[in-house]
Amino acid sequence: MVRSFYGYVREAWKRPMDNELLRGLMKERLVKWRRERAVTRIERPTRIDRARALGYKAKQGIIVVRVRVRRGGRRKARPRAGRRPRRMAVHKITPAKSIQRIAEERAARKYPNMEVLNS
Repeated sequence: MVRSFYGYVREAWKRPMDNELLRGLMKERLVKWRRERAVTRIERPTRIDRARALGYKAKQGIIVVRVRVRRGGRRKARPRAGRRPRRMAVHKITPAKSIQRIAEERAARKYPNMEVLNS
């Protein structure tokens, strides 16, 4: 059976650091992305196979935005005022939002006339 172009792209993206071509490209991109703003509009998707699977079409009115968010669990600031240690409530506090949802909200805030369709 013949595989499509997107099948080969998907296969290459499964382990980008094992692929020689993608490894160098990703290192350059990561350095560049770190220097950019947290919410950046990009011209075309980085992963075209994934974007097409989520319904991306290259036409007017559809834009792609890359959002940088923190990794790991959210840290809760330790209270400054005095209280007994049990009431500090620092450990095991997690936000009720996923990191993906936080990224979607930031993109929606930056582009208020647009709507988040898929991410």
